[in-house]
This record gives sequence, C-alpha cells and structure tokens, in this order.
Amino acid sequence: MLLKLKAAQKIAAVAARHARDKDFKPLAIAVLDGRGSLKAFLAEDGTSLKRGEIALGKAHGAVALGVGSRSICKMALERPHFVAAANNAIGALIPVPGGVLIRDAKGTIVGAVGISGDTSDNDEAAAIAGIEAAGLKADPGA
Repeated sequence: MLLKLKAAQKIAAVAARHARDKDFKPLAIAVLDGRGSLKAFLAEDGTSLKRGEIALGKAHGAVALGVGSRSICKMALERPHFVAAANNAIGALIPVPGGVLIRDAKGTIVGAVGISGDTSDNDEAAAIAGIEAAGLKADPGA
C-alpha cells in the first residue's frame, strides 16, 4: 500500500487538531511516504524558525532506519557512535521522540510523521492521533 495524499493530509490535520485540543505549543508536522518523500507539511502559526526542519529530521530518521524515533533516541544513548555515523550517512536524523512510523494493516512501513514544537512526548502523541485517524497503525518505537 502506498501512502495517499489524502491520508497524509488527514494525518497532518488531525495531528494539528489534537495539539489545539490539548493546548500544545504550535507544531510543525511533516508526513513522508515510505520512500522518504514529503507528502504533506503543516506549520502552525507561531512555530519557531527551525521546527519544520526538526519535524522533517524526526520523520526522515524513522523512515531511513525503519524504527520510530523513540527507538533512535534509545540507540543514541546506548550507541552514540552508531547514531552519529548514521546521521553522517543519511543526514537529517533527529534522535528524539516525535518521529512515528506509519504502518498499513499488514505491518508494512508506508511512511512516517515527524512533529516538533512541544515536548517530544506531546509531539509523538499528536503524530499517533493523526495516524490512527487515517486508519493506519502508528509505530513510535520502543
């Protein structure tokens, strides 16, 4: 299954709505397909200058390594040299929660969402809300 534009847009919209409902700080939301190509991007009014790049880095790292950024964060603590090398090899890797893989019903990775703007846990929660609203499975990592 491919991640369709309509699903990517719904993920971003619902993630933003979740953030407003919970009174999160303004978010930047990036939705990538399984190839790592940008499908949807949303930056709420008031996001700081580099939030978009951070959101992209969270999503890109998840797609590139095939694990949610919560797992990449754990890797960075346990194997910092690996994560540094991976960042040099693939670039744009942000090893903190908020990068959530998107899986289809069969468990196949079809994309990732990266969110930045509030705490990493809140960023991740907004991503999960968006993914689930699109009828897909969220995989934030362990």
